Amino acid sequence: MLYLCSMEKPLVIGFDAKRIVSNATGLGSYGRTLVTDLCAIPSLRLRLYAPNCGRDDLREQLPQSPSLTLVTPEPELRGLRATLWRSHGIVNSLRRDGVRLYHGLSGELPIGISKAGIPSVLTIHDLIFLRHPEFYHWLDTKIYAWKFRQSIREASHIVAISECTKRDIMELGGVEDSRISVIYQSCAPRFRKPTSSSREGLPARYILSVGSIEARKNILLAVRALHYLPDDVSLVVVGRRTDYTDKVEAYVRGHRLEHRVRLLHGVSDEKLPALYAHAEAFVYPSIYEGFGIPIIEAINQGLPVVGCTGSCLEEAGGPHSLYVSPDDAEGMAAALQQMLIGSPEREARIKKSREYVRRFSGNDVAQRMADLYAEEVEVVDR
Repeated sequence: MLYLCSMEKPLVIGFDAKRIVSNATGLGSYGRTLVTDLCAIPSLRLRLYAPNCGRDDLREQLPQSPSLTLVTPEPELRGLRATLWRSHGIVNSLRRDGVRLYHGLSGELPIGISKAGIPSVLTIHDLIFLRHPEFYHWLDTKIYAWKFRQSIREASHIVAISECTKRDIMELGGVEDSRISVIYQSCAPRFRKPTSSSREGLPARYILSVGSIEARKNILLAVRALHYLPDDVSLVVVGRRTDYTDKVEAYVRGHRLEHRVRLLHGVSDEKLPALYAHAEAFVYPSIYEGFGIPIIEAINQGLPVVGCTGSCLEEAGGPHSLYVSPDDAEGMAAALQQMLIGSPEREARIKKSREYVRRFSGNDVAQRMADLYAEEVEVVDR
């Protein structure tokens, strides 16, 4: 609070809000949660810059606050014109509006923002496209790599959402330690509240997984683990459909697991907490992540968690969750067995994990980010 309290007038912060208003999960959720928490800090005025107004349901998740303003060009832009505006034209809008600092929430910054004299903070969620390019189209990896290197040149300071991501930025981007702060993301407030929603249509006993159904997320490991678990335990998977989903469905049919595996697409944010609340355990078998926010959501809803080794999931889930190799189906089953209702130490694991994830609470995250904004602006003002 040292820097913010010394400010004579509110600090105007601009944000890249494209995904806040158009992306229902992942990067969009990160931005909406952070902005919502920052609205509680009176020393800030937040301006959200997006090429268009996006989706009504996502905008409605933002708080009605006098400190928060959505800014879009007239007329609204889409396609290539929207891309060009985000990468070039937005700088003029920031200068016009008196923005003191700009935050690129999803690993991108406008070209020329540093030359324009506007300090910037860049959040980098992961560098999976460099660490595991096999999960991407080759052209996408080239584009993402170019954006990454351009943006770290523009950035005044970089925020990594985990120590794992910080190590990747330093190794793969050649960025010195002093330019990077680790500020964990927090889950949306709805996942920190109890829910009494109906479990209609859900299996009597199930393990839940949330995340796009793609090869990197590795949900087939959890499906294979079902062979070693009690027959009355099912797996419910919530996520966007991809080509990998066909492979999962083929395995399910080939091994006659249709009655034990349920794949759900297009689940609304409002319905998701109930799916957590009625599950017995949560599984996140991803091969590589930048953080793993569904783990935090699950723990806040009172679920024990099993993840995979090899990236940052131990940071997210803490020492009282369990972790197995991403190709060990029997090990996954053994870990999940320990998390089912009636298993020894299950309740103790849940309690200790909930204590661990308090470090990701929204107010702490927002205050750390607000202090960083003020520090970066003060450097320019000296």
